[in-house]
Amino acid sequence: MTIKEYKDYIASGQKVEAGSEAHLLMHWASSEAQKITVKLNNEFHEPEEIRSLLSELWGTDVPESVGMFPPFYTDFGKNTTVGERTFINAGCKFQDQGGIRIGNDCLLGHNATLCTINHAQDPDRRGDMEFHPIHIEDKVWLGANVTILPGVTIGEGAIVAAGAVVTKDVPPRTIVGGIPAKIIKKIM
Repeated sequence: MTIKEYKDYIASGQKVEAGSEAHLLMHWASSEAQKITVKLNNEFHEPEEIRSLLSELWGTDVPESVGMFPPFYTDFGKNTTVGERTFINAGCKFQDQGGIRIGNDCLLGHNATLCTINHAQDPDRRGDMEFHPIHIEDKVWLGANVTILPGVTIGEGAIVAAGAVVTKDVPPRTIVGGIPAKIIKKIM
């Protein structure tokens, strides 16, 4: 199975059974991601070197305007896209097997965690997984230590307050906070 075949399989909404071909590809990609993130996280890099490592990690060209302060963690790495002028702060964690799409002009605070996987509830099938993509639209600000759960879309211009756990879609131009995150107010 290729990365493209994997992405098509996941996008179709199918589950991944433990030990399947898709599962084995995930393990291969995880090893590749570990090799790249060890390089990224364990020595100083100029911004262009960081973008080069991210391009290798994500398998796509990262815009010159993207910024990041390592360390950065991912357990897959091949299903993330990031738009122009987006900044990813230190300690962020992307579980991107299900797909993470981040728009333009976004700010991701320290230790933001984006999760796209759910495991089977049946204890006998706990190794099986289902995936739902995360979409962060343009001009979103994620505060420090937020967690975004599978299948969530954060609307354009929204703010997610520090420490929030986002379990459902966030409308554009709103501020949400808490566990689970709830709307605090609209942005005028």
